[in-house]
Amino acid sequence: MGRMTGFLMITLLLLACGPALAETVPVKYHGPVSLDAFVCVEVSEGSDVTRICYDSAERYMVIRLRSTYYHYCEIDAGTVQGLRSAGSKRQYFEARIKGSGRDGLFDCRTHPVPKKYRG
Repeated sequence: MGRMTGFLMITLLLLACGPALAETVPVKYHGPVSLDAFVCVEVSEGSDVTRICYDSAERYMVIRLRSTYYHYCEIDAGTVQGLRSAGSKRQYFEARIKGSGRDGLFDCRTHPVPKKYRG
């Protein structure tokens, strides 16, 4: 009876958990983005850059600045790795990603959002 009870408890626990839900975040000026295909890194260095998520296959980055998510398109893996390893992530972000003016180097208003992430 002990084995059967254990089996039943495990089965019920698995059923209660159900399928894992993917994390979706609200991206400013875009809408919800599923982070299924992204590799995300939490940043806890006292910067206002608090999370960096990157989908290398699509060259698409979602970054959280304080509590707001933004996205950047056609961004290469080397630039994202540079951001992740930078001593000052905010300085690196401002100089190499955000750029100057309305159409920064990787701004999704002037670079296409990957098809799988379009609303």
